[in-house]
Parts: sequence; structure tokens; C-alpha cells
Amino acid sequence: MKLSLCTISFRHYLQSIDQIAHWAQNNGFQGIELWGVHAKNLAEDIHYGSEWLSSYNLETSMLSDYLPLDAPLPALMAEMNALCSLAHRWGTDKIRTFAGNKGSADISRLERIELVSRMKMLCKMAEAEGMQLLVETHPNTLTDNPSSALQLLEETDHPALRVNFDVLHIWESGVDPLFALKQLQPYVSHFHFKNIESRSKLGVFAPNNVYAAAGSREGMVSLFEGAVDYRLFLREAAEMMEMDASLEWFGPNVKSILAKDSREIKKVLQVEEAR
Repeated sequence: MKLSLCTISFRHYLQSIDQIAHWAQNNGFQGIELWGVHAKNLAEDIHYGSEWLSSYNLETSMLSDYLPLDAPLPALMAEMNALCSLAHRWGTDKIRTFAGNKGSADISRLERIELVSRMKMLCKMAEAEGMQLLVETHPNTLTDNPSSALQLLEETDHPALRVNFDVLHIWESGVDPLFALKQLQPYVSHFHFKNIESRSKLGVFAPNNVYAAAGSREGMVSLFEGAVDYRLFLREAAEMMEMDASLEWFGPNVKSILAKDSREIKKVLQVEEAR
């Protein structure tokens, strides 16, 4: 497994990209998943990019942003072009986005048709730049459950469209993550790992809470201490495919939690390899 940390985990910490890369190098990570906001804010400093990151023996696993699928087409295309340019600079071919801002049960037929049309356009743009466009399995989007995600993949019917498999959000949809992975495996290019104390605490990951500096962090727990059984998931998933994954931590004590989870993931996979 190639394991990355997400720079979004440091969004409320006074840490430079240099400090984050140095820490990642020394704590068992092979890459960083670069938040789009961070990539954009570093854009004018030509010192930073893939060559700089490789000096830490790290790579950019993915550029994670939120394409404005409901924006006027020229604005959407301009944003996609900008993200492709940033992805080239940072040496990644994966751009992550959300599949709209309405759940599969809430979107109308015409809205879905329009969203699929835009996804097709974005995939053609991605392909022309040698990029993959990853839609994340996430609540209140068109990929809020495996069935709708598969339908979107089939409707879009383009090889550049891939999946960022968020294990917790799949579990949140009520589907066993291993069952869902068997369905989605041909399309999965990346994983997000995070956990929660119990299903009743899932609201803590709502965007208006999780991105707020003063938002609640109640219920966020270390990867192997929550309701999702990551030991089982990792053992089974490792037999199914090679995994590129990111630890996505939104809570406090970011360095200690990420370091602990990185070590535990290695232990689980080492035991699996020894079998």
C-alpha cells in the first residue's frame, strides 16, 4: 500500500508545506494528498511542486478539490483547466471531486441527465490532459451509495472517471464496505480512511461542521478504535487489489493520531503478508 496524509488535516494548524512534508517523510508516509485550496495558494511560489516534494521521497497521490458542477459552463471548464495545470505541476494524475451537491434520492431525472452530461465533458478534458477524475463516495452527492455510483459510472461511460472509495461513507450508506468494494473495484483508484465512534456521531462529518474551526469533533476516533472494522477491511481489501490510500483526519492531535494509524496499518498488512 502507498499511504498518504491529507494536507486538509492541517487546515487549522500553523504548519508550512515544508513542515508537513518533513513530518510525513519521517512518519511512514509515501505521499501527500494535496487539498486544492493549498495547491492554489502555493501556485505563485515556483519553488513548490513535484520535484521539491520528491526531495522528501514523497509523491503527490491526489489533488482534492470540489468542481462547481452547477456553475456556468465557462467557469466550470476554467476551473477544470486550472486543476489540471496544478496536478501536472505536482506530478499527480488524480483529481478528486464530489458528484454534485444532491443525494441520489433527491436529484431529479433532468438534473441527473445534466450532471452526467457535465461529467462526460470533464472526463474528456481530463483524458486530454492524461488525468483521472475521481468522484468520492460521499453523502449528499450522486455517489452517496454504491448503486448510484455504479449507475453514474455506467451513464458517463468514460475511462477517465474513477472512484475515490471513502470506506466510512460507504458504511454510512448502510452497505458493507467489502461488499461495495467487490462491486466498485474495477473503478477504484484511491481510498480515504477515517473512522467514527458510532453511527449516531456521523453528523460530525457534515461539511458545514467539519470545515469550521469551531466545529464539533465529538465522535472522531483513531482508525482502529471506531465502529468500522478496518482490520477486517484492510486484510480483505489487500487480497483484492493494490491500494493507494490517504488517512483523512479532521480532529485534534493530528500528528499523534496520523503517526499511530500509520504504524497500525503497517502492522495489519505485515501480518496479512506473513500468512
